[in-house]
Amino acid sequence: MPLQFLSPIHKASRQISIYLERATIELGVSPAEGHLLSYLKTYAPCPLSELERVFGHKRSTLTSMLDRLSDRALLTRHVNPEDRRSFTLELTPDGRKLAGKLQKLLEAFELSVEERINDKQLAGFRAVMEAIADVTDVKVREREI
Repeated sequence: MPLQFLSPIHKASRQISIYLERATIELGVSPAEGHLLSYLKTYAPCPLSELERVFGHKRSTLTSMLDRLSDRALLTRHVNPEDRRSFTLELTPDGRKLAGKLQKLLEAFELSVEERINDKQLAGFRAVMEAIADVTDVKVREREI
């Protein structure tokens, strides 16, 4: 018998990733880079350590992505005033503009999904996600969404 929660979540994650890859490539970024930009649009300035915790990428992978985005003048790094051994990240005006396009893409995706379900189904989805959060007891963000 297939796993009731993990298999469908994994499948949905792959479907979303493939869907977003098509759209983000048209905007000139990978899905992972687009996700970083979208996150920074909402939560910047934020320390590099927060991105490591939220995205779960190895530091070297994250650094490579940030280097590419910085080289394209989409984000900047500043010495973290709270810990001078680390950096905080912020979007440039071009980065905010691109992140805005990415945000609209995500909002359109969410609206398309929401139009296909009813309030009871949405409540059930939220209940499953809350149960997963309770079982894992893993905090991926210090700040709440």
